[in-house]
Amino acid sequence: MFISGYSVVAGAAGRLVLGYDSFGNICGRKNTPVEGANLSGLDMTNKKYVFFLNSCSLEMQSLKSSSLSLCVSSCPQQQLDSLEDLQSFARNNGSFLCVYNLSVSSYTLNPKAAQLCPTLPVPPSKSFPLFNRCVPQSPECYSKYASVLISMVNEMDVFHRILSGILAGRDTVIGLSVLALAFSLMLVLAFRFIQTLLIHTLIALVVFGLLFVSGVLWWLHYDYRNDPSTELETVKENVKFLLGYAIFSTIVTVVLLSLILVLRKRLRFAVQLFRIVGKIIGRIPFLLFQPLWTFLILVVFWVFWVAALLSLGTAGTAQSTSGGQVEYRALSGICYMAWYHFVGLIWTSEFILACQQMVIAGAVVTYYFNRNKNNPPPHPVLSSISVLFCYHLGTAVKGSFLVTILRIPRIVLLYLYNILNHKKNAKHLFNCCFCWLCFQKRCLRYFNQHAYTTTAINGTNFCTSVKDAVCILARNYATLASITCFGDFLLFLGKVFVVCFTVFGGLMAFNYHRELQAWVVPLLLVGFFAYLIAHSFLSVFEVTADALFLCFAIDMETNDGTAEKPYFVDQELLNFVSQSNKLTDGEKHRSTRPFRDSEDGTELQPMV
Repeated sequence: MFISGYSVVAGAAGRLVLGYDSFGNICGRKNTPVEGANLSGLDMTNKKYVFFLNSCSLEMQSLKSSSLSLCVSSCPQQQLDSLEDLQSFARNNGSFLCVYNLSVSSYTLNPKAAQLCPTLPVPPSKSFPLFNRCVPQSPECYSKYASVLISMVNEMDVFHRILSGILAGRDTVIGLSVLALAFSLMLVLAFRFIQTLLIHTLIALVVFGLLFVSGVLWWLHYDYRNDPSTELETVKENVKFLLGYAIFSTIVTVVLLSLILVLRKRLRFAVQLFRIVGKIIGRIPFLLFQPLWTFLILVVFWVFWVAALLSLGTAGTAQSTSGGQVEYRALSGICYMAWYHFVGLIWTSEFILACQQMVIAGAVVTYYFNRNKNNPPPHPVLSSISVLFCYHLGTAVKGSFLVTILRIPRIVLLYLYNILNHKKNAKHLFNCCFCWLCFQKRCLRYFNQHAYTTTAINGTNFCTSVKDAVCILARNYATLASITCFGDFLLFLGKVFVVCFTVFGGLMAFNYHRELQAWVVPLLLVGFFAYLIAHSFLSVFEVTADALFLCFAIDMETNDGTAEKPYFVDQELLNFVSQSNKLTDGEKHRSTRPFRDSEDGTELQPMV
């Protein structure tokens, strides 16, 4: 956090896209003075556009312009041929095209006005949306200006081009995140109330979404590759990333379609599963509100993270030069800090989600191990939150850190894949390692969730809870695997549904403003945010189901269904498990008497 906080102070993210004048003032902002620059520190709140005094003979070297630049409130839309025209434009439009210390009345009187005002004639210009520049519209000036602007973008390193695309598309990213929130809320309500119809509809929508998004990605890659305007580095990067997205989307589509085909016969068990889970959520309705708090916390964190990232990309020191002008010199090694910042994004996001999982697991445990199911304990969610913050934050930190550790090698492998793309042996090794890491991460996330439930039951630390969870799952694997497998798969399809349609909206929005934007990275952020939003909402059902069946397994081992040790499980859940698994050999030797609504019996003892 120290690096992030430092970057916010040292950098000014607005310089990246909003632009700044030759005197160190960021256009569209209220500025602070720079020592040695008399015209710095001006209030440019109403002056959002950068205007070059010599736009028809502009030259750019090392991202530095040969012409003075000013912040103006509007660009001249008609040609200005004389100083009188400049004066009239300033008085009528409130946009001053001469240096700030030259008053409007002195435009025609000051003998140095020719050096302090733009080169005449001033061509008509329009504001360019991405970099907020006044772009000349006359053919001879536009061609020169466009070539200089392209050179400027190409001279920027990849990191700064990506930051430019993120800041330029920030409104689109926010809008698409809200869209993902709406899709997630819709799915949560659907899973709660219309399970039977939802499952068939969801599968149909996911199949359509996967095929449609894959087709759109391949079409966009073809369109970009055959676009004659591939002079910009941002366009070349878009083509490269679009190909990667299209290949990845196609592979995911084929795999998911195959799994849907194989698991289609277990639909009726999934309907029963969500009915049982929905019954528990109906008894603890405040579980449905947990994703809202999680989402709000994630949004606050993401806003801070993006602001800090943009500031990292523009962190530097302002130094005055001859003539009272200002130059910004970037800090060395700032790109390496961005990697640390990226690890912070993953770890903190996973920690927030882990806290939600522990709250839900704690509430489900409280409900399950209560003899009278019609009268659950008061405020189980608040009680679970209190226990989390008082005793188990370290468990959430450790679990989220392990997930982060497995994510980082995947990112490194993706980077190596781009470098070794032409070597078949290297690609084969990469694919094997990547699949192994994906499997490891999925297993770790699975055991983490059950470790959180075990912690809620026994109050043990993370390592002890993981050991206990692994032991109980190993002894009851045949019972639990077939039950939760298809339910988890359907919830994953729900997340895919949210990501597919959110990414499709992003493809349309970003492709509409494709010029000079490295929009593939903002699109990746949109997909990442959409998945986390969907995961935070749908994990209510996932964590509830996992916690429920782990409690069931512990109940079966701790009690035997006799009058002395009656089960905590209700008859509906017991019948469902028996039907879906047809009872394992271990269960056949147990007494499976119906649950007795009795206040007697042995309470659950910690696992040993």
